[in-house]
Amino acid sequence: MIEVFEVRKAFNQGRHNEYWALNGISLSIEAKKVTALCGPSGSGKTTLLTIIGCLARPTSGRVRLKGRDISGLPERFLTGIRRTTFGFVFQQFNLIKGLSALDNVMLPAYPLGGDWRALRARAESLLDSLGLGHRREARVEWLSGGEQQRVAIARALVNDPEVLIADEPTANLDTALSKEFLAILERLAGQGRTVLLTSHDPLVVESAVVDRVINMRDGQIV
Repeated sequence: MIEVFEVRKAFNQGRHNEYWALNGISLSIEAKKVTALCGPSGSGKTTLLTIIGCLARPTSGRVRLKGRDISGLPERFLTGIRRTTFGFVFQQFNLIKGLSALDNVMLPAYPLGGDWRALRARAESLLDSLGLGHRREARVEWLSGGEQQRVAIARALVNDPEVLIADEPTANLDTALSKEFLAILERLAGQGRTVLLTSHDPLVVESAVVDRVINMRDGQIV
């Protein structure tokens, strides 16, 4: 579904502090599978995740989505791809304080238009499926870490994306909450979602839910 060809990514290119986060990455991500990028801090896994998810552009190399080269597309097209193809769960969740759980879940769908009542019903259904129906009107800063993560997952799924991207999803969770996340991940995999995540948590990368682990170090696959 996703193909990466000789992708390299530089930060501060041409300056004294030039840094190459990726050094010639080539790989294929299978559809309807759970793939984990594993490696220590600084290995390049989060940078690769952002490039695959159209949040950043490679310095060189190509990224293809379902056979289409998306590397050189204008930003307005990449924005459309992000909204309809990818759902994101960030390490810090990036929820909007002051808004309810329900409002946070609905937020990514507003630019797509559509019926507001249908959107609200879909968001409520997602929160119900994640055991948060009773907390939908609570402000997100009042929620526990595990509850905030479930809100972030519901938000990522509200536009029914083909691919769920999660960056270090258990980094701020204890063992019990990490196991809850894996149970949710198993359910999503059973629905046929393509899931791409980063992690150096053995609980995640050694889980039976993960179909493939790609090990990275120093911007390369090892």
